[in-house]
Order: sequence, then C-alpha cells, then structure tokens
Amino acid sequence: MAPTLADRGALRRPPSFRHRVEAVFAALSFAGFRLLPFAAASALGGAVARLVGPPLPLSNRARINLRRAMPELSEGEIALIVKGMWNNLGRVAAEYPHLREIRVFSPGGPVETRGFEHIDRAVAAGRPMIIFSGHLANWEIGALAAVQYGVEVVQIYRAANNPLVDRMIQEFRGSPGAFLEKGADAARGAVKALKAGRHLTLLADQKLNEGIAVPFFGREAMTAPLLAALALRFQCDLVPARVERIGGARFRLTVYPPLPLPKSGDKSTDVAALTAAVNNTLEAWIRERPSEWFWLHRRWSD
Repeated sequence: MAPTLADRGALRRPPSFRHRVEAVFAALSFAGFRLLPFAAASALGGAVARLVGPPLPLSNRARINLRRAMPELSEGEIALIVKGMWNNLGRVAAEYPHLREIRVFSPGGPVETRGFEHIDRAVAAGRPMIIFSGHLANWEIGALAAVQYGVEVVQIYRAANNPLVDRMIQEFRGSPGAFLEKGADAARGAVKALKAGRHLTLLADQKLNEGIAVPFFGREAMTAPLLAALALRFQCDLVPARVERIGGARFRLTVYPPLPLPKSGDKSTDVAALTAAVNNTLEAWIRERPSEWFWLHRRWSD
C-alpha cells in the first residue's frame, strides 16, 4: 500500500534510539489492549493512566494551565480534573487498536450522533465544509464519523512526536480519507482539496507559534489562522463538531450549525474575528467538561 501524506511525513524524520524504545513499549501495550474487548481495554487504559499519570512531573504543566485558565478552581478541583484528564488519555490510548471496529452509525453502537442535518444541508447545496473540533474525549471519533458518513474529507493533523508511533496510529485509523500533516505544505494541500470539492477536518485547539494572538480562556494564545482564512476565501460552512465521553467507552458526537462568517470587508479583521469565534466555541466545550481536554499541551506562552 502506498504511504499516505502522514506516512511520508513520518519517514522524513529518522527515528532515534529513544523513538525505537518508545515504539517497542507502545507496540506491546497496543497489542495487549487489542486482545481485550473494546470497553474492557478502555477501562484498563483509564485505570492505569489514573494511577500513573497524576504523580508524573508532566502533570505540573496541566495544573499550571488550569490555574491560569480557570483561577476560580480550588486545588482539590484541579486535582480531580487532572486525574480525569489522565483517565481520558489512558482510555484514548487503549481505544486506538479498536478504532477500525467502531461503527459510528450502527444502532446500539458506542457512539450516539446528533446534528448531522447540518452536514446534509451543506452537501446538498454543494458548499465546501471545514469541520473543526478539539482534543476532547476520543477526538478520533469525529473524523471517523465523517468518512463513515460518506463525506470526502482531507484531515489536517499534527503527527505524533515519535514517527514510529505515528505510523502505528495511522494504521489503527485505517481511514480511506487523506491526511495532511500540519506544516508548510498543509495550506497548499488544503487549498487544492477545497478546489477539488473535498472537505477538511481538523483539531483547532493547539498552539501555533507562527499564528495570530487570539483570546482563549481570557489570555492571548497563538492560534493558527488557516482555518478562518480558508473558510472566508472559499465561503465554507465552518462546522463545529463536538465529541463527549458519556460513560466509559461510549460517546456523543454533536454537529452544530456553521459559525457565521464575518463580512467587514477587511481580511485580517475577519480572520481574527472568525478565529476568535472558533476559540470561544472550544473554550465553552472545555469549561463544561474540563477533564476531557488535553491540558498537557503548551497552549499559552509563558
């Protein structure tokens, strides 16, 4: 099978000795989770991460982010959120080997869906879509649903730091959708995809040092303007899609109405306003379920 765009990105970064050691551990862990039923694997992954994660020095970054983003929280509340965050991350890791089994639209399956009439409306009108979400619950569910729904999408994604682990994740996805790794070529690839009548999906909650400063939890956060710039250029439906974990290995995927596109006539002003609207949407979701977000990311500049 020919490598995807993501595979080629991974192959451009020669794996180090540390990468190889990490990949062996990851492969053994994934193999163990694969032997278990989906729900049992998810539960085990969450239990291990709840035990191991909170004492790690890495968790201090999550605590600092939480104190800055939501200063009204007590230390006890922060501790519970950090523990819940690790539970969710452990579950996501354990769920990766089972991604191909997930049938989003199967009655009685692990995912309940809402709001897909907004997707139908855009497709019927022939409008391009940019579907965005964040690293919430199992963030793979949204792109998986788009492909299974029959929407031709190109997924813009950030590769894992370890290229060998990234390759494993791509195999687990097993998606016929194309992938564009974030970077210099992503903008050109996204423009080409939209011109060809395809749609984009991406997770819009990560820091981009070369982005623009836009408020996020009341603090300036460097945010990629690509999503907003493309939506305005192509007059796309900019569609929010939220994944929630509603109990163990069960999820709710909600598609919301498209965000209104600003029309001030000034490109930079409109891009900033639309990017702020995206951040506001993500912030509202995170405030509702803070333990399901990836607080370990360096989202704000120190």
